[in-house]
Amino acid sequence: MDHDNPHIVPVLLCGGSGTRLWPLSRKSYPKQFAQLLGDETLFQQAARRFVPAQGTDAPEAPVFDAPLVVTGSDFRFIVVEQLQQIGLDPGAVLIEPEGRNTAPAVLTAAYYLLARDPQAIMLVAPSDHAIPDPAAFRAAVGRGLSAVRNGRIVTFGITPDRAETGYGYLELAAAPDDAGAVDLVRFVEKPDAEAARAMLASGNFLWNAGIFLARAADMVQAFHTHAPEVVEPVSAALKSATADLGFLRLDPRAYAKVPSISVDYAVMEKAGNLAVVPFSDGWSDLGGWDAVWRAQDPDEQGVALSGPAHAIGCRDSLLRAESDAQVLIGIGLDNIIAIAMPDAVLVARKDRAQDVKLAVDLLRRQQQTQAEMLPRDYRPWGWYETLVLGGRFQVKRIVVNPGASLSLQSHHHRAEHWIVVEGTAKVQIDDETRLITENQSVYIPLGAVHRMENPGKLPMVLIEVQTGSYLGEDDIIRYDDIYARGQGAKG
Repeated sequence: MDHDNPHIVPVLLCGGSGTRLWPLSRKSYPKQFAQLLGDETLFQQAARRFVPAQGTDAPEAPVFDAPLVVTGSDFRFIVVEQLQQIGLDPGAVLIEPEGRNTAPAVLTAAYYLLARDPQAIMLVAPSDHAIPDPAAFRAAVGRGLSAVRNGRIVTFGITPDRAETGYGYLELAAAPDDAGAVDLVRFVEKPDAEAARAMLASGNFLWNAGIFLARAADMVQAFHTHAPEVVEPVSAALKSATADLGFLRLDPRAYAKVPSISVDYAVMEKAGNLAVVPFSDGWSDLGGWDAVWRAQDPDEQGVALSGPAHAIGCRDSLLRAESDAQVLIGIGLDNIIAIAMPDAVLVARKDRAQDVKLAVDLLRRQQQTQAEMLPRDYRPWGWYETLVLGGRFQVKRIVVNPGASLSLQSHHHRAEHWIVVEGTAKVQIDDETRLITENQSVYIPLGAVHRMENPGKLPMVLIEVQTGSYLGEDDIIRYDDIYARGQGAKG
């Protein structure tokens, strides 16, 4: 490695549930994997942020390696697929057995990188933030390298443009400039309105972006000094990690002993070697629908639209429809958020955006599937959605990616009828294998061992009709699976 112009490994954290952007973001498919702003998902935008287009960066700009991704088991195939969709090398993917907040994830990544390069530099970044000017952000990363070489941990502070009460703040030892890193005095929790106005007026407070640049060795040392309770279980989980296809799965027994704590609380608020690089070229954590409204550049009436949504006489409102089969129209709305999904609709005052989590809590208490599950369920081979659900039958639309295959499986309680509507399916039922083309169908009796593949070069679409006494996704026995998922609904 050229340490005069060092390579930096972006560490993308993508294990959050994003409940504040319900109903678009849910536990089964959180906001980082959704096309919230533009044609790419937030995760894809975060990964592409560190792949500069030719000629966009100065020669002395930092060089970024393939990202290291830390995510949960349910999202491991989504991560790889979304990176491949934009032509990026997935790099290493570390799988957390369970979410334990950001501190264990950061330390795991630091240990992993340190074992491969004692001089490794890591840039820890959430995968669900919006940064409209990636080149400017890469330049800001470059301004922090001098402090990193001197053993500092660098965090990035966003120049505030309003007295925001939804962000934490960083107090700087001096007024920020564009020369490089500034000493950090302290972290400040989310303030009330009066304190936020005072900090904005003082000129030496920045928003805390939660992005960190450091040598992996210095990050590990910071944990040893300030959060030793995290070190032993994380170290054990990584040492006992097992390879799972192209992933590295942390040991679940060791990881279960890791305390659930944020990296800010565990280390950053205690460490004395922190510095801050100011950044003033646009950033949002998209932590609520009000932030999405702001990031969408509302028109002169303050209205932001997405999808088949229309506004008549509205002001300062966000209207978003997520299905082409569903039209959303707002009339005379003022300061309103309206989000329409096929299975759930949210309508709220924009100044109550942070209370969306109350809706999720309510639905969880009522055991409503909309609290955590999207109508569309993503799998490594593609996705499916339920069209009709009755007491003893269910109709699904299933989309299988080119070259993909469902597991070889059987069911105890249901039979299935498949009708291909686009493409060709290669179907195995017990000892018989045949091709099913458009407008053809096949019946899978209860208990039959079966598999479906897409041998074509385009997505294959079929309608599945299930009939039986129990239609849950856990009624599945896998005999063979190219994705090594094991048993259970998702494995």
